[in-house]
Amino acid sequence: MARPSRRTWFVLGVTGVAAVATAAVLVVHESDAPAYAIEQAPHAHAAACTRIAKDYPAVLEGHRRAETGTPGVAVWGDEAVVLRCGLEPPAPTTDLCVSVNGVDWVYRQSQSRNGLKVVVTYGRTPAVEVTLSEQDTALDSALVDVSRIVRPIRQQSHCVDSSGN
Repeated sequence: MARPSRRTWFVLGVTGVAAVATAAVLVVHESDAPAYAIEQAPHAHAAACTRIAKDYPAVLEGHRRAETGTPGVAVWGDEAVVLRCGLEPPAPTTDLCVSVNGVDWVYRQSQSRNGLKVVVTYGRTPAVEVTLSEQDTALDSALVDVSRIVRPIRQQSHCVDSSGN
């Protein structure tokens, strides 16, 4: 039986080290990858979304912003606040609509469940959807802060109250 030469052991050793190094790089890369499975909106690459993303605050309602790696998506805290820019604006609706600091928001009751409230801007293109955790976020003050973020997207129409105003 032939014994492996020193050169064979060296090649095997280098190959093994390279495999371990590659595996380590993959593990580090995967651990740095975003853990959020939030789908980007259809128009996430719109100029308006890119513009407002530059002003996303590092902290919102006491929650630090996490890097998502998903265009048009911002997450603060452990998804206490999730913002998705680039949706189609909602059509006229009878759903509850409130104005917060000059930004109209439609409450999406059908999408709000399990302690999460979903609102979407009304009259702005592209629209911005925000999901707020009732448990982790003061809803009123969060909407004030988020309204500041989306206000640069030009408003083209407004909510109408029940009196027709």
